[in-house]
Amino acid sequence: MNDKSLLTKKIVVLPLTMLCCLLWGSAFPCIKLGCRYSAVSSDDTASQIFYAGLRFTLAGILALILGSLIERKLLVPKTSALKKAAKLSLFQTILQYTFFYIGLSRSTGMKSSVITASNVFLSILVAALVFRTEKLTVRKIFGCLIGFSGVLLINLGGIGGGFRFTGEGFVFLSALSYAFSAGLTKRYSKTEDTVLLSGWQFVIGGLFMTALGLILGGSITVINAKGILMLIYLGFVSAAAFSIWGVLLKHNPVSMISVFGFMNPVFGVILSYLLLSERSGAGVYKVVAALVLVASGIVTVNTASNKNKS
Repeated sequence: MNDKSLLTKKIVVLPLTMLCCLLWGSAFPCIKLGCRYSAVSSDDTASQIFYAGLRFTLAGILALILGSLIERKLLVPKTSALKKAAKLSLFQTILQYTFFYIGLSRSTGMKSSVITASNVFLSILVAALVFRTEKLTVRKIFGCLIGFSGVLLINLGGIGGGFRFTGEGFVFLSALSYAFSAGLTKRYSKTEDTVLLSGWQFVIGGLFMTALGLILGGSITVINAKGILMLIYLGFVSAAAFSIWGVLLKHNPVSMISVFGFMNPVFGVILSYLLLSERSGAGVYKVVAALVLVASGIVTVNTASNKNKS
């Protein structure tokens, strides 16, 4: 995966991004199931943070083991890389997932999917206005609007019920944190191994959240096979998806890769329905229409990215 030309080809980028989106989409219902299996209630913030910390510590370990096996050497960071991993961890793990876990527990999987989709807009805005790694164009904005309309369509009927700052508001802050982490990943990957950065930032962030959860009084009182397997799966989701996504961000514009994130809530809605029986107002025709809109948005932004690579 170190061949730049290969990692910029659509025939490679498309299936890899879809795999990441499927994994992330499954996280919406699986986090709820995992907390249910481990008896972590929606009003127990400390235990939610503790649970997330365990997940990401595991994700970091899995990413580092996998990366070490692939590269046939231990992924031990230098001091400079460790500092970058710590900064990345603040946004990609600590802030993003502290807000996400707490917010998701106070909202529905469908509403969270829609709000999380805003990270596509935010990532492109942050990349263009804060990190200045690419240009912000009308075509990119238009493509995002088309894709987001598909996200809204598939969630019709499941996005009502009001707004809570510690619910939907926290999910939005999670999306904003992700946008900054995408920009940092793009910047740091120019000089550092992306899998090494991903693994160590998860370890740092996971240990921090685990310790914070314990200090606040969090715990997991119910331990069973279902809960353990779900925790392992969630760790795998993060290890695999973020490592692959980081490699793709290294070799492509942020807008080109981030726009595929509109598929996350599409998968999230479908899997929330299958696993949690959370129903949206979207029938078969609306789901198909939503997929067409999301695909159109992805094509529009990628056309803009190809013309304005930076």
